[in-house]
Amino acid sequence: MKVLLVNGSPDERGCVFTAMKEISNALENAGIATEIFPIGNQSVRGCNGCWSCKELKKCIYDDLVNDFALKFEKCDGLVIGSPVYFASANGSVISFLDRLFFSTPFSKTMKVGAAIVNARRGGCSSTFDVLNKYFTISGMPIAASQYWNSVHGYKPEDTLKDEEGLQTMRVLGQNMAFLIKSIALGKEKYGLPEKEAKVFTDFIR
Repeated sequence: MKVLLVNGSPDERGCVFTAMKEISNALENAGIATEIFPIGNQSVRGCNGCWSCKELKKCIYDDLVNDFALKFEKCDGLVIGSPVYFASANGSVISFLDRLFFSTPFSKTMKVGAAIVNARRGGCSSTFDVLNKYFTISGMPIAASQYWNSVHGYKPEDTLKDEEGLQTMRVLGQNMAFLIKSIALGKEKYGLPEKEAKVFTDFIR
């Protein structure tokens, strides 16, 4: 079992990384392998809506999105972390996720998702909401913690002082491990939920 953690901060070892290490340690203590991917310090172009991925089965722009997709298909859980930029996520994170979720043809049903956010002061809740939308449109259960998944700090040493935030990260890791293991047992005994053919409704009349 494995969880991938996407670090959307341009500071590869900054506040988001500090929070992710708490999650990673909790997951690994529960027997779940982890891998952290820094993408916030890279230039990631956005989706241009060309739909080429529906034929190619991958994004037409062959970069870190396609590389990550190969790992995403095999993993059991995904954590997305971002700093707060104007009450939303880093633009590189949004571009990465738009292309990743749109271009990948494999089912994400029952992969466990979690989002974490960092701010010096405000904007965490709105950023958290934006990131969770990627999971809820993809059949991915969201792991919860004891509070909304946010930490505060301008530098890593500030984040280390946010004891409640770090505890929230640890509890998230523990809950995520439990949910992943529970889903694995459910798959073994009951299988995945039966899927209906997807229906699309236009509201243009």
